[in-house]
Amino acid sequence: MNSVPEGSAAAGPGRADPGTSASVTPFPGIDASVSASVPESVSGAVAESVPESVQEAVGGAGSGALGRSPGAGPGAPQVKTSLEILRSLDSGPRGLVEARAEERLARFGENVLPAWRPVPWPRRFVRSLRDPFTSVLLCLGLVSAVVSAWGTACVILALVAVSCLLRSAEEHRADRSTAALRDLVATTATVVRRVSPDAAPLEREVPVADLVPGDVIRLGPGDLVPADVQVLRAGGLTVHQSALTGESAPVAKHPLDTPDPALAGAGPFAQPQLCFQGSSVTSGSGTAVIVATGGATRFAAAHDGRARQRGASAFDRSVQGISWTLIRFMLLTPPLVLMANAALRGRGLETLPFAVAVAVGLTPEMLPVIVTTALARGASRLARTSGVIVKRLPALHDLGAVDVLCLDKTGTLTEDRPVVAAAVDGADRPDPEVLRWAALSALWTLQLAELPAPDALDEAVLDAAEEAEGWGACAAYEGVAALPFDPVRRVATAVVRRPGRLGVHTLVTKGAVEAVLERCALGGDERERLLALADRKAESGLRLLAVARADRPARPGAYTPADERGLTFVGLVALRDVPAPSAAEALGVLARRGVTVKVLTGDHPGTAARACADLGLGLRTGGTSAGTGAGTDGAAGSGSKAGSGTGADAGTAIEYGDVVTAELVDTLSDAELARVADRTTVFARCTPEHKARIVSALRAAGHTTGFLGDGVNDLPALHAADVGICPRNAVDVAREAADVVLAEKDLTAIDRAVLTGRHSSGNIATYLRITLSSNLGNVIAMLTAGLMLPFLPMLPAQVLVQNLCFDAAQLAFAFDRPAASALRRPAVLRSRDFLRFITGFGLLNAAADLATFGVLALALHNAAGDGEAAFHAGWFTENLLTQALVMVLLRTGRSAAERRAGGPLRAAAAGLAVVGVLLPLTPVGPLLGMSALPPLYYLLLGSVLGLYAVGLTAARRRYERRHPADDESGRDLRKTDAGR
Repeated sequence: MNSVPEGSAAAGPGRADPGTSASVTPFPGIDASVSASVPESVSGAVAESVPESVQEAVGGAGSGALGRSPGAGPGAPQVKTSLEILRSLDSGPRGLVEARAEERLARFGENVLPAWRPVPWPRRFVRSLRDPFTSVLLCLGLVSAVVSAWGTACVILALVAVSCLLRSAEEHRADRSTAALRDLVATTATVVRRVSPDAAPLEREVPVADLVPGDVIRLGPGDLVPADVQVLRAGGLTVHQSALTGESAPVAKHPLDTPDPALAGAGPFAQPQLCFQGSSVTSGSGTAVIVATGGATRFAAAHDGRARQRGASAFDRSVQGISWTLIRFMLLTPPLVLMANAALRGRGLETLPFAVAVAVGLTPEMLPVIVTTALARGASRLARTSGVIVKRLPALHDLGAVDVLCLDKTGTLTEDRPVVAAAVDGADRPDPEVLRWAALSALWTLQLAELPAPDALDEAVLDAAEEAEGWGACAAYEGVAALPFDPVRRVATAVVRRPGRLGVHTLVTKGAVEAVLERCALGGDERERLLALADRKAESGLRLLAVARADRPARPGAYTPADERGLTFVGLVALRDVPAPSAAEALGVLARRGVTVKVLTGDHPGTAARACADLGLGLRTGGTSAGTGAGTDGAAGSGSKAGSGTGADAGTAIEYGDVVTAELVDTLSDAELARVADRTTVFARCTPEHKARIVSALRAAGHTTGFLGDGVNDLPALHAADVGICPRNAVDVAREAADVVLAEKDLTAIDRAVLTGRHSSGNIATYLRITLSSNLGNVIAMLTAGLMLPFLPMLPAQVLVQNLCFDAAQLAFAFDRPAASALRRPAVLRSRDFLRFITGFGLLNAAADLATFGVLALALHNAAGDGEAAFHAGWFTENLLTQALVMVLLRTGRSAAERRAGGPLRAAAAGLAVVGVLLPLTPVGPLLGMSALPPLYYLLLGSVLGLYAVGLTAARRRYERRHPADDESGRDLRKTDAGR
């Protein structure tokens, strides 16, 4: 049993209300002479003594020793006792004086990780230039400047600047929102300080950022260790160090009152007296002195280094694929234009500006602006309507592309605390006395062990006892002592005085079934029978607490774990998880949106399978690897038994819907795990490393993965996923590691975020399909016309104005409402899919452009005036009109009503058509080398455009017939969203 709930790491440092203070005893239980012997000042300046002591205490956080495994070797820290470390830090058990703490804060800075400090605006702007699309445009702008195409260069560089400004502004807004969250969520620590050297020490809450070396702090269950500290006093103190060491088991911590030569050669994490920032208190309580803060901590080194390494996300992979496709086309286009014109027309470098203009025409210049605007609008809408903060703009696309969502069940699929399902005796008969004894143990352990609050299981037991009206009998008992839970013993014991039993103390022990039975006076057969009973209940999805008691002669001395022997077994308390109210509906919606939910939990397989089956995930409870032992949180059982394969055989032994335990994961290679993870819904008994490895395996198999976590132990998986998600009440380090911060830990909130991501990604995908197909058609037509005509089909200035008009109209894509079908499936920008689309529709567009040749030849055959200028005007008008048609007709996947509906895109297309018709007739036309066209041209052009519209409609319908699932799924989602 683990008496601290899975979510307890999210409780945050500090337990009392901020601002409270109380007179405290420096170290209860420590002789006053020891306290008095600690000097209040040390010869020499504090500024000189603190840095040296910090390095000696923790082995030099910045020395690169972080990765050393515990063991002897050069650079091992010099072990100091509690008294020595207090002297070296110029501190004492009564804490620092406020004035001295302020001096140290000014000298050493705030206790904030360097990665959490605001990124300067210029650096954020420059970082935006690394986006592949933006880099492509920047290179094209520079090439245009080299060939003296100054108008093209200025336009392109302006687009680059606008995109970078938008992106920088939105990410800056997200950073400010995240910083505001740190202020809203409890980020305080309980510190002991004095107003003056002679004043009594006061215990109060201060912001973690204000802690300094030498501060004396209190630690309790659920607290995050706010800095690197040395323990001065401890009572059953254990901490999780998985974020730093990768070890999932809690580590016991205790003070070092006398020098221990054996520790001199051990690594820093093996030092029992040292706790490090980023670890969390699992159980017990303690008092510690801070030895390092901010960037000097070991967690700062880990957070800035290996912990922040993350592979390319789904957005990065999509962008790179499309970017390199465009780059190849653009690199080939200018040489082909130059060589073709030189070979067939005898033209030289005078066609270079035209070649560059053609390459620019192939490029979706507005792509960085469209991408940034669409994602920024989606992120702003999420923050405004749902309280969801998107810290990294591309993460919104990744949310829309997620097809596998990994999460823990507690607090997401189920409520944060279980409820009591039954209390039975050893014969499996209901017995209210079992619940009464369990409640007594929970109540007096909470009272006497000075725990800040009951854990989830104890709270459920106390609530059940209150509902059963068993408090009347419990109130007559008097607490004597308590031995709080620790992960080594896996039990908690309360010593009480029963009414009418003078001279007798009763020990009441509860905890993991195996641990309690080991302490009971039972025969081997009886113990096996009780274990089998517990196994059957655990496999049905129940958590179990065993309860035992024993009478002992009253004594004044302290009780120890050695007294937990010869107990009498009382019975079992069975608890079950309560599904979250919105979980079942949200799971159904996510499934219809094409998102597969996978549960990665530390719970017993039966417990996890029961909760998931109750929510309709369709699991079998008997499909995993074996392994006997007490389950997490005291759920004893043997595990499920169907799957028994290991290594390569495991790939065939496990079927879809099976529950896989961490023991089996350890036997699989990465390739085998990828195959198993693809078919498995629930992974049980997972450590943080198992979660990260499973997420990485899913990514390696081609899935876009999201991970929802809220604790320090979720950091590896948050970094391993394409998009890390956490609720706003997660621990600080989880919020900093996450890409998306939810207002609450709720699948409904994730569904809204996924929906918004698909809205933004759908607009981006629509823009790319329409723009690239139109651009490809124009480029093919211009290259063909350039070889057939004795003059350039369009002048570079005309190409630039045409691109500007089309670019301005394309801004409407960022404000469009995507097709309903785009909300059904994960929205991934795949270069192969785009190539198929733009090739077919691009050739159709080129055919319409080339058909305009015949129209122009017929209309201008007998026309007077400058035929070249008229040709330029005719093609300019036709190009803009065909692009307007493409914008309206190529929005695939829409019903007739959706296509008829108005909106910014239709308005932009209408404006583009008006400009195409009227611009050559205005005074600007002659300046650009265009002249008025005869009326016959417009009549013939209308026929061409009508045929082109018919062709586009037929091609679009054929495309939709080849992708029928998209339209059907869109209708399903419209019904679902309307119902919600």
